[in-house]
Amino acid sequence: MKRRSRPSWFWEVLAVLIVKPLSLLLTRHVWRGGEFVPRSGGVIIAANHMSWSDPLLLSHYLYNNRRWPVILAKSGLFKIPVLGRVITRWLTIPVHRGSTEATQSLKTAEQRLRDGGCVIFYPEGTITRDPDMWPMVGKTGVARLALVTGAPVIPVAHWGAHELLPYGEKKPRLFPRKTFRVLAGPPVDLSKYQGQPMRGTVLREATADIMSAITTQLAEIRKEEAPEIPYDPKNAAHS
Repeated sequence: MKRRSRPSWFWEVLAVLIVKPLSLLLTRHVWRGGEFVPRSGGVIIAANHMSWSDPLLLSHYLYNNRRWPVILAKSGLFKIPVLGRVITRWLTIPVHRGSTEATQSLKTAEQRLRDGGCVIFYPEGTITRDPDMWPMVGKTGVARLALVTGAPVIPVAHWGAHELLPYGEKKPRLFPRKTFRVLAGPPVDLSKYQGQPMRGTVLREATADIMSAITTQLAEIRKEEAPEIPYDPKNAAHS
């Protein structure tokens, strides 16, 4: 049975009344590439992750392009009174880290995509640890979902959320007002992986293609040359 890909009108209006004013108050917007965001059907928005504030700011960008953003959030948020109920109504997907339910978020995300949802994914799995804020090596979950569902992967790069709320800080830096830049690109071509066995090498190569597309978009925003080899926290931990 197909489920809703966006909330009921009441919960959608409530989200707009909260998110849009906050986004407009906190940041200026330089948004490009909206024409690449499909107006209907399941779609994966694969983005770089720089700050706890970027899900809110990206949500505004996607809603402006007529898509309801489905976000993955820590399962602990769902246990908070009132907030838990609200984000559930917003179709937010709980992420259970380090438990037997850890894979459930991907199963739920797959269902959202099959229902025609627009799901935001951060393939890095966490906020980048690259010293220069470039995207890191990605995890394979997004590539697997794309190949299983056939949903297009739209690479979306953004810059500026880290200036509003730097990693590790709890209070936003409100002044001066920050600029949030977004650039979406055409769907990542994963056709050469279709029909291949879902083995590690295939998924890693598909993931690398997705991360490369995001990095290319970010390099255009920053007007800088991206590193040839993405930062790998595993290697850094052993260096």
